[in-house]
Amino acid sequence: MKSLRRVTLAVAIAVVVFDQITKHWALNALGDGHTIDIVGSLRFNLAFNTGMAFAKGQGIGPIIAVVGVIVVAYLLVGLRRNTTPGAVLVGLVAGGATGNIIDRLFRGDAWLQGAVVDFIDLQWWPIFNIADAAIVLGAGALVVASLLPEKIATSGDDGSVSDDGVGGAP
Repeated sequence: MKSLRRVTLAVAIAVVVFDQITKHWALNALGDGHTIDIVGSLRFNLAFNTGMAFAKGQGIGPIIAVVGVIVVAYLLVGLRRNTTPGAVLVGLVAGGATGNIIDRLFRGDAWLQGAVVDFIDLQWWPIFNIADAAIVLGAGALVVASLLPEKIATSGDDGSVSDDGVGGAP
């Protein structure tokens, strides 16, 4: 069990580091207002989000940050992970949430007044960042796993079946 917690923590740290490095790059490379076209509709375009997903709830960043800290703490401490895939998915969500919380804490004029740095622009979807992508991928896969039949969703790395694959109380 401790090794799976380490997997979760390692994935979360990797997401935070990659997220913050790419946001730093975006601020430096796109801070003058230009965009970089990549392929098709994909481009890098700097934006700031003081709200929550899809730029809803502008101005409630402090509330979002506090709720985010509680969610990350629960994910890292309270959520039982019995499989490596479950540990990785929880790490993606926790790391993504932490990356965006860091922005809210330190990228503003006052504590908890910061805006999340977004820069990946598909032009047909709201602009997002690496942390957002990790949250959506991790949470989406956790939801799918919870809908699978128990024997498939909870099969351990060694082929054993556990009582709870990715969720539940400690």
